Amino acid sequence: MLLRMKRNGKNENPPAGSAGRVRAFFRSGSLAWLVLFTALSAGFILPSQAQNPNQPIPGPDASRPPDANAIMTMHDQQQKKANFEAANVERKKQIADDSARLLKLATDLKAEVDKTSKDTLSLGVIRKAEEIEKLAHSVKEKMKLTMSGN
Repeated sequence: MLLRMKRNGKNENPPAGSAGRVRAFFRSGSLAWLVLFTALSAGFILPSQAQNPNQPIPGPDASRPPDANAIMTMHDQQQKKANFEAANVERKKQIADDSARLLKLATDLKAEVDKTSKDTLSLGVIRKAEEIEKLAHSVKEKMKLTMSGN
């Protein structure tokens, strides 16, 4: 129950009934404090709920559709990646073929070396060894290209 003091210092009871209570509530300033408290708490609570700390803040260009240059750049990057992947697949196939050829040449070289005597070496054996060396170097370079691209 709210009590108001008159200027002459005498206590006065608020008027009876609901209308009197409402008038007394407004006169006391409680409504103003309630409105102020509600506004301030809503101002602090709503922004903190709206922002997600894990989500980055979008820049000014976030809502703008990409222009023709950006589209061409993205297309070029996708095309380069597709070309690189296709070249990589082709390179791996060549490495597998060259490795099989290297194995065949190495077994042929061993068979020829076994046929010759220990004091003589034929010109064909030396040529075959050089061919194996070149092919092995080629396979090594292709493997380096494949590894550096990934």
